[in-house]
Amino acid sequence: MRIAATYDNGSIFQHFGRTEYFKVYDVEDGKIVSSQVIGSDGIGHGALAGLLAGHTIDVLICGGLGGGAMNALTRAGITVIAGAQGDADAAVEAYLRGNLESSGANCDHHHHHGEDGEGCCGHHGEGEEEGCCGHHGEAEEGGCCDGGPRIILEGRNAGKNVKVHYRGTFNDGTEFDSSYGRGEPLEFICGAGMMIRGFDRAVADLEPGQTVDVHLMPEEAYGMPDPANVLTIAIAQLPGSEGLNVGERVYLTNAAGQPFPVTVTAKDETNITLDANHEMAGKELNFRIELLEVGE
Repeated sequence: MRIAATYDNGSIFQHFGRTEYFKVYDVEDGKIVSSQVIGSDGIGHGALAGLLAGHTIDVLICGGLGGGAMNALTRAGITVIAGAQGDADAAVEAYLRGNLESSGANCDHHHHHGEDGEGCCGHHGEGEEEGCCGHHGEAEEGGCCDGGPRIILEGRNAGKNVKVHYRGTFNDGTEFDSSYGRGEPLEFICGAGMMIRGFDRAVADLEPGQTVDVHLMPEEAYGMPDPANVLTIAIAQLPGSEGLNVGERVYLTNAAGQPFPVTVTAKDETNITLDANHEMAGKELNFRIELLEVGE
């Protein structure tokens, strides 16, 4: 059996959809025999279900998560123990002893500005990655956000767990992301919608050891900005927004209690304007991708 716990400096991280790390425990005969820490690469709750399924996780122990994430994990065949707190190792030991019960979906997003609930906003926090379905994830395409490993493209690697190193640059040569810089490869299920379309397609027919350079137009990356995703709201209707500044990246919660990122683009004494388009929307992107390993 394999157990994963949302992880932050030894403790259970309380936001499933925003966890940067999982601690994975291998269990035999009711005892922990080994453990390792893996990165989430900043992917959102739907793709995290696919990521955990790709690591053959049987049980997830976490703090807060919403109903959508709970459903995605359940469909991926993962038992969820929500509402855990404190030391991660101790929580896993308690589960193995039968002393840890799940609170169920609890939508515990811990907003930084007081009132919880739909429309409240919480700071995104410096250094955090964002996005729904993968590091370079595709929020609207494919099957990752419904929690299942539904394969949406063809290729020798489609449906398989792959490990890649990559470097991403803008057309002027500026680097915006690199797995080399983080010191560990990116792992995902090829063709499951965990990645942006062009990145996924570039990997689908690579052989281990092969490197490819790809140039992606916005349609193959994060799409073009949609004016419908720019919202102007009365500050009085958005608790916490009075303390926000133009340029800040913050989170709103939707009707299902799931967080999504927006950027503050304008603000006056009465109204605040929020852009829910992805930060990379409208941009051409370049990737050098090296396929390291292909699993099952």
